[in-house]
Amino acid sequence: MDDTTALAAEHLALARKDPHGRSAYLFLHDGPLRQTVIALTQGSALEEHNAPPAASLHVLQGSVRITEGTADQDVAAGQIQRIPHLRHGVLALEDSVFILTTVTGTE
Repeated sequence: MDDTTALAAEHLALARKDPHGRSAYLFLHDGPLRQTVIALTQGSALEEHNAPPAASLHVLQGSVRITEGTADQDVAAGQIQRIPHLRHGVLALEDSVFILTTVTGTE
């Protein structure tokens, strides 16, 4: 069992030391299901990328913006947002930690 509070603290500390302001750790991998804790410092971003077949973002700390064309969505601590099925990015509006849950395929 993983402690998401401890993972959040650990990876935010690592992100603050990283020149790109980010840290990530895949803590659950079960078939097509993956859960990753991602920490970003304020202003750091995950550049635009393709979406997996299904995904959600659950903010544990801080707030982020999912950038997707003109339909940007801000997500704050405690909120969960479905990831759009389009190319998108993630921008940290403040030091933030979130859990990215993805399903990479269907069996």
